[in-house]
Formats: sequence, structure tokens, C-alpha cells
Amino acid sequence: MANEEPAPVTAPAAAAPAGGDHSPAFSFSIWPPTQRTRDAVVRRLVETLAGDTILCKRYGAVPAADAEPAARAIEAEAFDAVAAAGGAAASVEEGIEALQSYSKEVSRRLLDFVKSRSADAKADPPSAEALAPDAPEAQPAA
Repeated sequence: MANEEPAPVTAPAAAAPAGGDHSPAFSFSIWPPTQRTRDAVVRRLVETLAGDTILCKRYGAVPAADAEPAARAIEAEAFDAVAAAGGAAASVEEGIEALQSYSKEVSRRLLDFVKSRSADAKADPPSAEALAPDAPEAQPAA
């Protein structure tokens, strides 16, 4: 009898409350996202800003030291924008809409950030001193 498989364990069925109310034993909320989710968004933004991405190839990578503060600011601004625009969700559908708005805000702000950073880099070309060689060149005798 060593080859017998154990019987599957099943939870007893919950009795329905009187009156036919079938409310769930648990509830979940899509909006606002948990801090864990928001931290995951920040980590992904850092990877996008400082990694080998199409965005970095087009607009330039952000140094790692600057990527995390920028990512935190982008995420916080996007979250605050959606919350200020009535991001409180009374239903799952409204939570989904708020989460979609949050995602769009994060993407829009990320793109705005890399574009403005790229424009700033093009507007501030290196000075002549920065381009000059380290050692002075010998002047030919006239």
C-alpha cells in the first residue's frame, strides 16, 4: 500500500448566509497600488533609464547615480497626478481605470524626462576648454 496517492485535501464549502447574500470572504483593491508595487515601478524605471534600452539608445542613458532619484520623482509625480484627478476607486473597474491612468502618466513623464535631458545636452555643448587637449601643443617657429 506504499504506492497509494494521498487523497486531495479540499476545504469545506462555506454555507451561504441567510438571505442569499453571496459576498466574498475577501476583497482586494487595485488602486491605490501597494508600496511594494510602487517600488517595483521605480526599479523598472531605473533599469529603463540606465540600462541598454531603445530609449537610452535614442536619447542617451542616464548615469546610475541620477537614475534612481529621477525614477522616484517620475513615479511620485505620476501617482500624485492620478490621485489628484480623482484616483479613488470605489469599484474594481474604477481601480483598473486609475491604474491605467497611472501607467500612462509614468510613461509620459519618463519620455518627457529623457527628451528634456537630451535637449539640455544638445543645448549645452562642451566648452572649448573641455575640448582642448591636456598638453599644450608646441608652436612652430616663424
